[in-house]
Amino acid sequence: MTGEGLSAGTVARRLGVAVTTLRTWHQRYGLGPSQHVPGHHRRYMPSDLARLEVMRQLTAEGVAPAEAARWAKQGPTADAGGEVRLRTARDGGGQRIPVVRAGPAARGLARAAVRLDSVTISETIEQALERNGVVATWDGLLRPVLAAIGERHAATAGLIEVEHLMSRCVSEAFAAVARAGKATSPPRILLSCADEEQHTLPLEALAAALAEAGVAYRMLGARVPMAALVEAVNRTGPVAAVIWSHTTATAAPGQLSTLLALPRRPLLVLAAGPGWRVDTLPSGVVRPANLAEAVSLALAVSDSWDQPSGE
Repeated sequence: MTGEGLSAGTVARRLGVAVTTLRTWHQRYGLGPSQHVPGHHRRYMPSDLARLEVMRQLTAEGVAPAEAARWAKQGPTADAGGEVRLRTARDGGGQRIPVVRAGPAARGLARAAVRLDSVTISETIEQALERNGVVATWDGLLRPVLAAIGERHAATAGLIEVEHLMSRCVSEAFAAVARAGKATSPPRILLSCADEEQHTLPLEALAAALAEAGVAYRMLGARVPMAALVEAVNRTGPVAAVIWSHTTATAAPGQLSTLLALPRRPLLVLAAGPGWRVDTLPSGVVRPANLAEAVSLALAVSDSWDQPSGE
């Protein structure tokens, strides 16, 4: 590239867009050439081309032009592998949320998370839930982004504010699904985190999926001591109990053995989450591979219990 910059035609060919598109981006979003010599056409400089490349890539991924322009003018880059980077003036570096194997919607959600744009985060999740349902939204949109944020935090100790905001938005979206659910029978599914387990979002996803299917449940939430879990089972007599553990530190198999020994033991005990090791699970406990399988098993036992005797 010469020091005189590039013409609109050259830039259009490099980006693979029409010259009229460049003019539109300039007039509507301020993404135009920065060099102006009196009596000559404006010329695009390297920084202009970099912003336009971000604009082109984001719009090709389905991001709205106005949002893509805001992002481009802030100075981030989105590489071909799907990583989103936000440059900061403070240290010259940036924050990245790698969502390489996810689609455009997940990458757009990651960009909104980096910006702490709670409105866009919530709207994206709500639209996905309405269009695709809970399980598909969790597997294809939310889990990849949440996992990427967690991995980035583990590597850098950063993005705590991003993780907290995303978690709140996800919880609110699932709670809305749960409130809209119309169960036709009393709650017979008990959902609980293991003792000292604080990660609740996957359990909230299961609750929302059950509500979506019209199945009632009781949610005990995070950090449920064994004595409290036993009391809940004895008092409510659930047909299925799902115990979530995110890490091996909270996955004590004795919690499951205690449930199986109760006089009113659930017909189905699910050890959900990556914390549980299959080779340490008591006989009779099932470890679902994913959210879809957990929903399927819970629905099956609930349906069998609701069938009248003799059928």
